[in-house]
Amino acid sequence: MATTRQILEQPQSPFIQRIKSSGNISINGSSPMVDDKEEELSQSAFALFKAKEDEIERRKMEVKDRVQTKLGLAEEATRRLAEIREELEALTDPMRKEISAIRKRVDTINRELKPLGQSCQRKEREFKEALEAYNEKNKEKSMFVSKLVELVTESEKLRMTKLEELSKSIEVSLR
Repeated sequence: MATTRQILEQPQSPFIQRIKSSGNISINGSSPMVDDKEEELSQSAFALFKAKEDEIERRKMEVKDRVQTKLGLAEEATRRLAEIREELEALTDPMRKEISAIRKRVDTINRELKPLGQSCQRKEREFKEALEAYNEKNKEKSMFVSKLVELVTESEKLRMTKLEELSKSIEVSLR
């Protein structure tokens, strides 16, 4: 007949070892298949988040490339226009042509900056929203895991108490 101490020193059940090693504990004692499914869901949610993040990065790079291309075209057009203006204004006032070229350049850059700034703000806002949603779900998961560990620990204590009571009653009945 095993004493309570011997029972406590015995290796833990594979279920308890799995719970401790995986960190995923279900409240209603579901099978390991459900834990695997939950893990797969967590992984697929993370993969979806990563895919969206990659898509945002890819779009960002596409926008950047288009902006660079348009910027190059705009700069070339600005240069051509500046050359034409210089030739026209060389006939009138030399300072006026420089001022006009600089103003034109500033106006062009201002027109190009406005949509870029709006696009950046929109992308930052989308990223922050996605990150907040991810952090909320992660906190919720941690809370449930903690609660689950607490419930399993309490269940183990109750089971051990009943086991000790049964052991004592068996010892009393054998005497």
